[in-house]
Amino acid sequence: MHLLLVHMQNEDPMLAEVEELPGRTDQSIVFMNPRRRDGKDLHYLQANVQSVLIPMHRISFIEIMPGEAEEKVITFVRE
Repeated sequence: MHLLLVHMQNEDPMLAEVEELPGRTDQSIVFMNPRRRDGKDLHYLQANVQSVLIPMHRISFIEIMPGEAEEKVITFVRE
């Protein structure tokens, strides 16, 4: 599961999850659990929507957010 920050044309960015990252030839993407950056519902979707299909021509760009495994920083500690 990948967490994405999706920047759509004429809309605020939304956070959403995808099973796999979109490919070059994809015409649309299915996003799961779409929400605003602060976790609130998107004003243009019903409150109980769990997945949304968005065509690629509506998307300006996508940021891939670091996952939990990537966020862990391993450092060496001397005792």
